[in-house]
Amino acid sequence: MKPLPLLLAALLTACSPSAPKAENTTIAARQTSIPLTIRTAKATHRFTVDVALSEQQQEQGLMFRKSLAPDSGMLFPMSPPRTASFWMKNTLIPLDMLFIHTDGSIAYLKANAAPYSREPVSAGIPVAAVLELRGGRAAELDIREGDRVNWGDCDAPAPSNPLNFCPGD
Repeated sequence: MKPLPLLLAALLTACSPSAPKAENTTIAARQTSIPLTIRTAKATHRFTVDVALSEQQQEQGLMFRKSLAPDSGMLFPMSPPRTASFWMKNTLIPLDMLFIHTDGSIAYLKANAAPYSREPVSAGIPVAAVLELRGGRAAELDIREGDRVNWGDCDAPAPSNPLNFCPGD
């Protein structure tokens, strides 16, 4: 009979609020937001963007979102740099896609990518990241190919966060 009280005690402990719970959300499902800056010829524009770090987050992207705030977006870092190709399947809103060189300059800008389109969008060259903004936002802010992008805490004296991208000018 002694095993029964031990078993009951173990079950009660496992179900109690203080017992460690199984992790039902993976790191891949969590979203990280960071500051991002785009410097154009006339102005500096600041955004807060979600970072798609995991393969799962990169596959999901902005699919199924019904809106995107003017100064928000999603960043897809590419480490190592690679030729990225995106499509708009299951994306409900138009997006501007900015493909970013390893030196921080915008290599290619696809404005107002059409919702639900299965047509691939690519810069055709390896890039360090792709940034998605609300469709038409790049035109509103006069953001163009060649403008400079950085993200993370680039104002810190020694940026040590691995998410920081602070190329020199």
